[in-house]
This record gives sequence, C-alpha cells and structure tokens, in this order.
Amino acid sequence: MEIRSAQKLAWENKNLKGFNTTDVALEFGLLTAEVGEAFTAWRKRLPDFGEELADVFLYLVAVAEMNGIDLDHEVTLKIEKNGRREYQRTEHGVPIRVSDG
Repeated sequence: MEIRSAQKLAWENKNLKGFNTTDVALEFGLLTAEVGEAFTAWRKRLPDFGEELADVFLYLVAVAEMNGIDLDHEVTLKIEKNGRREYQRTEHGVPIRVSDG
C-alpha cells in the first residue's frame, strides 16, 4: 500500500469513528505515546511489535493530514535528498555529513 493511500484510509477511519481530526497538539501527544508503546513491545520482544509500529504510522499520517501534508510526496523527496548526501566518518567512527549532494 502506498503511503498516500494509507493516509487517506486512516483519515477516513478517524472521521468515521469520530476520532480527533483538529487538535494537532493532542495528535502529537498520542503519537508520542504510541512510539513509547512500540519501544516497549520491541524491548520486551512482544508479539504485537509490528502492530505498535503500525499505530505509530497511523498517528503520523494523521498529523500530516491535519496539516495538509502529502506524506507520500514528502517521504519520496526526503529519500532522494538523503541519497545525495555524503558522509565521512570521524576517527571515532561517527558519520558526519560533509555534503548535501
């Protein structure tokens, strides 16, 4: 499924169920809570780790939709930008960006 399609379906579900569609700060708070749940599932090796990551994604696309952001488009642009960036490692092995390409 494309990000754009998932964003649309997630938004339709929020509207259908009467979930938050206007309070961006609340949505960020809920997104943060979902990240915490995903981390806990990963740390404890729980079987619902994938589902928790999906929750993070769904809250993220809701924040994007609330702000008129086409996340599919933005992710495509960001991946292209990251591909052009160049890095060099320091003497301690830490990658430092040296060029945006």
